[in-house]
Amino acid sequence: MLDGPRLAPKSGVARQLVVFLHGYGADGNDLIGLGEMWRDVLPDAAFVSPHAPEPCGMAPMGRQWFELTFRDPAERERGVVAARPGLDAFLDAELARHGLADDALALVGFSQGTMLGLHAGLRRARAPAAILGYSGMLVAPENLGEATARDAKGAPPPILLIHGDADSVVPVEATRLAAEALSAAGLPTRLHICKGLDHGVDQDGLILGARFLVESFGAAPPQ
Repeated sequence: MLDGPRLAPKSGVARQLVVFLHGYGADGNDLIGLGEMWRDVLPDAAFVSPHAPEPCGMAPMGRQWFELTFRDPAERERGVVAARPGLDAFLDAELARHGLADDALALVGFSQGTMLGLHAGLRRARAPAAILGYSGMLVAPENLGEATARDAKGAPPPILLIHGDADSVVPVEATRLAAEALSAAGLPTRLHICKGLDHGVDQDGLILGARFLVESFGAAPPQ
């Protein structure tokens, strides 16, 4: 079973769950700090940032959701398909831990974590409240017919994709293409490009991400 660092809700009672999915070669400690930054605007949210299940082939001190050799065009699709069951089991267990349903869940991914978050989140039995992806891409857009996750009202999850236009690891065009494909499939998708940003998250991305989660959860911002 996956595990990683957690932050309890600032209010003391979890009404939302935010799950961070880190990038290739990192681990859960890499993103849990975002929860610290967002606790004031999401006081009822519990945050958890699981470590990916495999040691990273290219960064032995880090972890990977799936192998990336960049030699096989199909490896990303095989990777997200293989990683999805473990993530789904973890999400189910975390929701049960807090007595919450999928409409209280948000997935926040970075790079490889965005690839997995989009793949798994769009295929849940019930849609999460939000999918937020930084510096990533959509794997196998031709398979978006599988993206059947819907909420109790039949609506798909809202998606926000954020990417730096100076990204030297995952080209910004990958997110532009993802947004186009998701929107064409009828999935409500917003895109924000951060000027001059390399492979990372800047202050604008943090603020926009927090606002998106507050809106998606229907949470009242703190006064």
